[in-house]
Amino acid sequence: LLTTAMLSTLVGGWAGLNQTQTRKIMAYSSIAHLGWMAAITPMLTNILILNLIIYLTMTTSMFYMLIVSKTKTIQDTTTIWTTSPTLTIMMMLTLLSLGGLPPLTGFMPKWLILNELTTQNLTATAMTLALSALLSLFFYLRLTYTTTMTLSPNTTTTYHKWRFKPTSTTIPLTMALPLALMMLPMAPMILG
Repeated sequence: LLTTAMLSTLVGGWAGLNQTQTRKIMAYSSIAHLGWMAAITPMLTNILILNLIIYLTMTTSMFYMLIVSKTKTIQDTTTIWTTSPTLTIMMMLTLLSLGGLPPLTGFMPKWLILNELTTQNLTATAMTLALSALLSLFFYLRLTYTTTMTLSPNTTTTYHKWRFKPTSTTIPLTMALPLALMMLPMAPMILG
């Protein structure tokens, strides 16, 4: 199971590097995160369940943002700021949380899994998982960069796109987004 977990995180990280469609990037992200869950399964199932809940929350909020902004490729993410600057910031934070950067929620399960693996003297597995997380972090940072810091070459000269009445509801997004971003300070209460 540990070998499958390491292969899953490596395949998910390597295969996600060359993708330009956001759904495929999220699919390879799921493969990589599944490897993290498989690595902790033989040891602590409560961390597995916590990781699953956190990942489902982050992925749900990310997919809702992709649906609301109608983006399908990395190039489409460059025009999100014209529709909603707030959505751009929230997408950036969610992508960084999916990458597992420390101040955000996505860091907690990776930290707990690496801590348990080193406690069980599985340092080679922990090292492989940590290094493969860098691969996933790269494509999350690439998406974050294109979403927040680049402009599309065909952007209109107006500051805001013409806004029709929204066709999709944002209630699930408003429920999932705070959990996807701000659950790390609640970690002692969740684990205790």
